[in-house]
Amino acid sequence: MTKPEQPRHFLTLMDLSPEELRGLIARASEFKQMQRTGTQHTPLQNRVLAMIFEKSSTRTRVSFEAGMAQLGGSAMFLSPRDTQLGRGEPIEDTARVLSRMVDCVMIRTFAHSDVETFAAHSQVPVINGLTDRCHPCQLLADMQTYVEHRGDIAGKTVAWVGDGNNMCHSYIEAAQRLDFSLRIACPEGYDPESAMLEPAGARCEIIRDPQRAVAGADLVVTDTWISMGQEEEKARREKAFAGYRVDRPMMQRAAPEALFLHCLPAYRGKEVTADVLDAPDSVVWDEAENRLHAQKALLEFLLHP
Repeated sequence: MTKPEQPRHFLTLMDLSPEELRGLIARASEFKQMQRTGTQHTPLQNRVLAMIFEKSSTRTRVSFEAGMAQLGGSAMFLSPRDTQLGRGEPIEDTARVLSRMVDCVMIRTFAHSDVETFAAHSQVPVINGLTDRCHPCQLLADMQTYVEHRGDIAGKTVAWVGDGNNMCHSYIEAAQRLDFSLRIACPEGYDPESAMLEPAGARCEIIRDPQRAVAGADLVVTDTWISMGQEEEKARREKAFAGYRVDRPMMQRAAPEALFLHCLPAYRGKEVTADVLDAPDSVVWDEAENRLHAQKALLEFLLHP
């Protein structure tokens, strides 16, 4: 019996080469145009995506489920309450069994090591739909949004304002893969992990003053100050991040054509003001929609190369 080929996984942006990443972004825009014109493209007929959610979701679930349907396949939602994982079955065993029944697995969970363990024992591609370390699917959509509105991001300056969280980590990886400079504005004690930051070298720098970090930036990005699982830290975090709210005066310090991105859900008056998020030229809604198109490109890449 021949040993099956090792599947390609998408656990972090580093799993794609710069060329593959740029190709996916371009393909995502093609999918977007196909949807606008009503062009059907169903390369994933009879393919099944299993979606394991240990964290709640709106955009991730809807975009993957709709994306599989539009590509001709199907998706099944699995929560811990619905599977033996919730009763303590080892991740390795679930991976071995599930990957014999479906064509791809998307996992949204807490510990990044759980996704790595699952992938190591899976016969089919595994996609990281979000972990506490990374959110690579969101970065596909973010980069697609920037490219659609402003062209190539190579050589540009991106300002990250807020927590050094999973989104920040994926922006650090995106800077390495797509050749842009990243300024990270975060209060002391909320830095990104050094293991994520160090490989980026001089491409990424931490700047405590958010006003200075945003000055002249081509893209300004933020995220909620309180991620899932951190609710008990609410008061302490709101105090620490009080000076890191992205408002209109802060955006005016950025480059004249700067874009603002937020992966949502957003809390108006906390990490961003309403007049920035709801501005007529706000691209956060394009960014949210692009989750669908970017993930369709990713699913096609992994399942129909």
